[in-house]
Formats: sequence, C-alpha cells, structure tokens
Amino acid sequence: MKNFRRALIPLAMFPFKNIVYAQKKDSIPHRVLAFVTDKFPQTRDFNLEYTVATPYKYTSSLQGINQPDNKVQSFQQVKANANIYFIKQKRWILNAALNYRYTSMNTENNSFFFPEENTKGDFHYHSEALSVTHISKLFNKIALYSATASIDGSEQHFERVRGMLTGALILKANAKTKMTLGVAIMIDPSTQVPALPIFTYEHHFNNGWVADVILPKKVMMRKDVFSNGRISLGTEMDNNSFYLYRTDRRYEFRQLEINSGVIYEHNLGSNLIGSLKTGLRVMPRARIFDKEESFKNYIFETTSKPSFYFNVGISYNPFRK
Repeated sequence: MKNFRRALIPLAMFPFKNIVYAQKKDSIPHRVLAFVTDKFPQTRDFNLEYTVATPYKYTSSLQGINQPDNKVQSFQQVKANANIYFIKQKRWILNAALNYRYTSMNTENNSFFFPEENTKGDFHYHSEALSVTHISKLFNKIALYSATASIDGSEQHFERVRGMLTGALILKANAKTKMTLGVAIMIDPSTQVPALPIFTYEHHFNNGWVADVILPKKVMMRKDVFSNGRISLGTEMDNNSFYLYRTDRRYEFRQLEINSGVIYEHNLGSNLIGSLKTGLRVMPRARIFDKEESFKNYIFETTSKPSFYFNVGISYNPFRK
C-alpha cells in the first residue's frame, strides 16, 4: 500500500497538470489552465521536509506474545522528493519520481526495532519510480492510463520491485468544480489490497474556501490568506516504512499515519514555496514482517497512542509553468 499512497498524488494531478503540458493546443478550457498554474501546485517538483513528533507510548506483541509497554521518546524524520518530466507530448507523458526518507527513533526500552540492547535507531529508505501516461478519450471524456515500475531499498540493499497500473476519467472540470474517478491496480505480492478506487474532488465555494479531496489520501478545506499565503484544515494520510536487518533475515516495517491539523503555505517567489504543518498524529497500527511475506503475515505489531507533530518544508517548482 505504501507505494500506492506515494504514487497517488501525481496520478490524481495528471488530469489537470500534465494534460495542460500535453494538450495546450487542444480545446482545453482556459479555466483549467488557470487551475494548473495555481501558485500552490499539489505535485511539487523538488520538495524537502523535516518532521518532529512529541513522545508517545505504544504496546506491542512479538509473534503473538504481548511485550512490555514502551515509549518513543523522540521521533525525527527528513524527506526529500523529486518529480522529473522527460517527455510531455500531446498524448504521452514520461516522468520519474525519486524519494528518500531518513527516520530517527529513540525508545525508552529496547524493542524488535533495534538489535541487541540499543534503544535508538536510524533508518534510511529510498524509492525510484518511472511512469508512462497515455491521454485519450473514453465516453467522450478525457481519460488517462498510466503504468509505473518502481524499486526501493535501504542504504544497504535494493529490496523490492513493484508495478502499478492506473486509469482515471475526468468527470467534471469547470470554473468551480473538478472531479475525477479511477482505479489503481498494484503488482506487489506484499500489498494489503490489490486494487483501490481513486476519487478526486475540488470545489470552490463563494466564501473563498475550497474543498480539496483526494481519496484515500486526504480531505482538506483550504483558503488563500494574505497576498501569498494559504491555510488548510483537515486530515491526510501518510506512511512510515523502512527495512530492518537481523542476522541473515530481512524485514520490512510499515506504519500508517493519519495527520489531522492545520497547514500554512507561503509562496516565496521564484518558484519557491515554504510550508508549516502541525496537529495530531494517530498511528492505528504498525507491523514488521519478513520481506518475503506480506503485511498480514507479520511477526511484530504495535499500537501507538496519538502524538503531536510539527513539520517544516520547502519546495522548488521549476516545471510548473
């Protein structure tokens, strides 16, 4: 599931961002072009973020046996992402997505996260994906078909090769409302769900607020403030994942994170955007499983208490115009 969530945003934005690149000479309404040149594009070309969370307690079980309660005393994470476009033709788009994530955790007591008697761990995760998208028409509406191949790993090894097929149909695109519907099919033995629906919805209200929905990724209400700022209120899903190495075995850690709170973004000019995020983070479940198995065949599981998080980021978007 994690690769699906990571690829969901670029896919959801294809109907508005990439179609403009590919079909500027076609009869695309001018109001759709205006949406794409928004000073806060949803897909950032180059993005860097730093996140810190307050301490939180968690319970765990190892191979079905309950473990003593533990506490994450500190949590820090750095993310770097790049979306690079190679081909932007009338009907075809070829792009690559590069992702790196560094996670540092310090717990009160040793757990399966860390070897031997350590209570601190530093984890590196990276993924690289190549996507090709074809733009056509279906039922007299613009349709997008995409195929993605990706590989991920740690600082020690490349680990998994995955694939994903997606299709999306633009149901509506006018001055106030944009709506798409699609499906994503994952080619990955470790995934929890082989196929998931995709739904995006944006609606501009008369009072200046905008509903911004990308399911299952996020539900937001946002509004432009000041001359170059934007505030967003709502909930978005994220994930934390990395690989662990114990003796001659390789394991994968996956954790779903639901972040609810406020986001402030500010256009700094010269295609730079700064952001601040804060709120409540809920982590309903995390598991560690053998890399050769799937998420449901886990050996270690945790349930965490909520915590507060703070995130600061900056992005550079030279390809948005």
